[in-house]
Amino acid sequence: MTQDLMYLAFTAAFTAALWIPYIVSQLMTNGPLQPENYTDPTWRKVPLWGLRAHRVYLNALENFAPFAALVIVAHLIGKADSVVIFCAASYFWLRVIHAIVYWFGISFMRIRTVVFTLGFFCVLGIFIEIIR
Repeated sequence: MTQDLMYLAFTAAFTAALWIPYIVSQLMTNGPLQPENYTDPTWRKVPLWGLRAHRVYLNALENFAPFAALVIVAHLIGKADSVVIFCAASYFWLRVIHAIVYWFGISFMRIRTVVFTLGFFCVLGIFIEIIR
């Protein structure tokens, strides 16, 4: 497997696993789902860290599609060079940092926003390599 696709796979697996902390918060707070929970879509209360975990998951899902599409396009057209690999690896690690910072509610110097923005620049870097 090439490095660009490896980091795409890592990012996909990480994104797929991000629902787990939210479900843990649900179970710890409300216990297992009951039959009425399947018919009543009302949100059950969870602690703030559980809400942040849910937001981490949704944010990762929203941002995964453009990243994945660009990595695949770069790979298919033979432009998965060192820049694309660097951007894909950086994107993966930035998403890990983003999740940790968001889960724990770390607000030091708005690091979450900085990390998110750097991730966007990684996606932009892959796009630029594709169109060059």
